[in-house]
Amino acid sequence: MCGIVGYAGKNQAAPVILEGLAKLEYRGYDSAGMAVVNGDKIQITKSVGRLKVLEELTHGGATMPGTVGIGHTRWATHGAPSDANSHPHYNAQETIAVVHNGIIENYLPLKEKLVSKGYQFTSDTDTEVVAQLMDYYYKGNPLEAIIKVMHRVQGSYALGIVFADHPDEVFAVRKDSPLITGQNEEGCFIASDVPAILKYTRKVFFIENQEIVHLKADGMHFYTIDEEEIEKEPVTIEWDADAAEKGGYEHFMLKEMYEQPKTVTDTLMPRLKNNDIVIDELNMSDEDIRAIKKIHIVACGSAYHTGVTAKYVIEGIARIPVEVDVASEFRYRNPILEEGAMVVVISQSGETADTLAALRESQALGYKVLGIVNVVGSSIAREADNVMYTWAGPEIAVATTKAYSAQLIALYLLALKFARVRGKLDDKTFHEMIEDLKRLPGQIEMLLSNKERIQRFANRYVAAKDVFFIGRGIDYAISMEGSLKLKEISYIHSEAYAAGELKHGTISLIEEGTLVAAVATQDTLFQKTLSNMVEVKARGAFVLAVTNEGNTDIEKAADYVIYIPKTNSYFTNSLAIIPLQLFGYYVAVGKGCDVDKPRNLAKSVTVE
Repeated sequence: MCGIVGYAGKNQAAPVILEGLAKLEYRGYDSAGMAVVNGDKIQITKSVGRLKVLEELTHGGATMPGTVGIGHTRWATHGAPSDANSHPHYNAQETIAVVHNGIIENYLPLKEKLVSKGYQFTSDTDTEVVAQLMDYYYKGNPLEAIIKVMHRVQGSYALGIVFADHPDEVFAVRKDSPLITGQNEEGCFIASDVPAILKYTRKVFFIENQEIVHLKADGMHFYTIDEEEIEKEPVTIEWDADAAEKGGYEHFMLKEMYEQPKTVTDTLMPRLKNNDIVIDELNMSDEDIRAIKKIHIVACGSAYHTGVTAKYVIEGIARIPVEVDVASEFRYRNPILEEGAMVVVISQSGETADTLAALRESQALGYKVLGIVNVVGSSIAREADNVMYTWAGPEIAVATTKAYSAQLIALYLLALKFARVRGKLDDKTFHEMIEDLKRLPGQIEMLLSNKERIQRFANRYVAAKDVFFIGRGIDYAISMEGSLKLKEISYIHSEAYAAGELKHGTISLIEEGTLVAAVATQDTLFQKTLSNMVEVKARGAFVLAVTNEGNTDIEKAADYVIYIPKTNSYFTNSLAIIPLQLFGYYVAVGKGCDVDKPRNLAKSVTVE
């Protein structure tokens, strides 16, 4: 969840680290710090608050001279946000400094052991245990000490480490928390994510679990936990640094919403060939597809919501049973995966901790896993048996928009491919659905062009306390994502409910002036949703409706209507979500919220 940047090179380290950490601000944090090796001493500066505070304290890094260093942005897990709990952490002699992403699960017994041996602690963090344990094992050989620490600590970690008596070197290690390295002519880098070092190099190395990297100005070496040196091949990052910039937009989130037509096109069109769907990376024969007995979709957050949509789409057109699980529940419920089951995990970052654990759990049970991911070279991309990429490019805003839209397209393509191979769609229907898919980018662009109307409506609900989203079938899945968008960036309490469940308790929460957003895009369920709208309106609710063009009957039950272009009923999520994204965005902007970096949230949830 936090950000790590490290540098060993010919240039001053502190400005490089500050710049890299700024590129990782989207990951979320509440404090920041740096450690720079200067001669035979390690200088640390750290503070609570935004990175700007650290920049001011160090005058842009000028007060921390040295060409080797590590930096960190921290979300508080163990210990409240404070200067003392901020990273990096020293040993007592201030000769070893450590930054850490992840959670050390056995830090308490380790801390008790170290205290019994005379070690004193100045913070409440699990990370300080790593620094002190490193001191305990260090006898002059950094690699040996790091390996001993790796054998003792349990949990997840990406570590950046510097030693005062190895002033030209940075060490890093990874287990279940993302870490990359890169190199150019002037030095070597470590980082939690690509944007931090993309200015300096496009060739990056992805560190695998329990691998160690040793960096110096002139190169890097990789080792296993058994101290065996290994060779690694770099991955070339295709998108450039400009793709991770705002490009004149007020927020990354707004920019990324406007990138959705291109994202949908890029994910869709390469897979449409000769009036057919070709997904080469599936590596599944027609016989393999026909043999599927059940599909288990596992994901978190917005990716989970795309999975809920996919359940309706795949079951509806391919007639394959689908079970959708929140990854954090799937991994602990001892799931039953029957013979012929297929597991699909979905993640924008490819590093989501619970989803990655579900992938490994499924493979341990003997099942192949398809990963739908956006980040090339990510953990899920490397570990899944097969990978389907969503070509959304870098997504910086914490609240996903374009990656969500790309995931929907990938799942539509899977559903159509499976339905076609299994003989569930005739030629005419199949080709009509393909044409509907091709029209989606233009339709999304049209919806985005109406943002002023949605902005005016959103301004009326800046002070809302509670908002409810309702829908049936795919509309319920759309409601879930619309509700999440609003709550995560505006901090307004918002919930989504299957409209048919209103009378089973939820309708008691409706009172005069409560905003209810009703999604009604499914023609077969339209009248039933209309009845639910009448029910809440009769109890004083103000009803916002999202429906298809031509459904003017809805105006009798709704106070405000947003119409979306007509498309196949299975694809309406791709259109209906656009005004709901815009609504959430403009409510948050109206409240003055930090839209790209909402409180308490991180872009990649790499710890439980």
